Amino acid sequence: MSEFDDDATELEKTSVVQSETFKLRLAEAGNAPPCLVLLVGPANTVGRQWPIEETDSVIGRAISAHISVDDGSVSKSHSKLSLAAGEVSIIDLESTNKTIVNGEMLVPLTPRKLTNNDQIKLGNIIFKFLERGNIETVSTAQTYDRAMIDPLTQIHNKGALEHKGIEYFKKSQLLDIPFSIVTFDIDHFKQVNDTHGHSAGDYILKGLATNVRDKLIRGNDLFARSGGEEFTLLLLGSDCHQAEDIAERIRVTIEEKDFTFQNVKIPVTISLGVSTKHTSDHSWLDVFDRADQALYQSKKGGRNKVSTLVKS
Repeated sequence: MSEFDDDATELEKTSVVQSETFKLRLAEAGNAPPCLVLLVGPANTVGRQWPIEETDSVIGRAISAHISVDDGSVSKSHSKLSLAAGEVSIIDLESTNKTIVNGEMLVPLTPRKLTNNDQIKLGNIIFKFLERGNIETVSTAQTYDRAMIDPLTQIHNKGALEHKGIEYFKKSQLLDIPFSIVTFDIDHFKQVNDTHGHSAGDYILKGLATNVRDKLIRGNDLFARSGGEEFTLLLLGSDCHQAEDIAERIRVTIEEKDFTFQNVKIPVTISLGVSTKHTSDHSWLDVFDRADQALYQSKKGGRNKVSTLVKS
């Protein structure tokens, strides 16, 4: 077979793979509901999309809004999306800075039907509307998801942590429910890398993340890699005692897990810190900083333990 024939065969294989991928994306798009995609807004949420699946969905600054955007130019309840017979309309709820669709200011409380790729401006925020079944819905979601995921461990990254930290803190205040943070890192991780190599370190990071994600946290908790060998867990609705129980289960599970890399068993332990939101806290970072201080106490106290720092 000539070199040309080899190239032709490889091109054919590539075309088949691309064709199958495209068919899969089309199938996914066929099931995709209409949605809004954020084009201009807070940096950590640009590209995020919200599916429109309820009869009425409020867009606003309030954390209780169905589509909540943290920007002062947006009213607490700015606009409302109405879904009926597969069509979506938008209604301005007498907002301060008005609702503008494709450059046209809407009359308050008067529905305006949306069509594919319409741009919706609320104050300084701009959304794009995508109709049901639009293939762009799939590609946009995949791009945003990739931006929020740590490529090595396949859990959330620091950007996702910061975004959700703000959201969970506000929900905790609004709903008057507890909000706790567990932060932990791997004991003597540098020594693991120095002794067994960075490939062994990566193996441990991935194994630890997979075990915690799949076995030890609930669906509404957020688990993120917040640094090199550092991890953070956001627990909305968990008080201090519940957070301590979760932290201890994680500690025991990692201590007992068999990390064997290239036929060498590597003992792994972690040190953890726990803190819970106090009424005097101003942001989620106040809670995070205390959890981080508690983690430092665990390390000073001998490692492989859970420490809690409570604000009096």
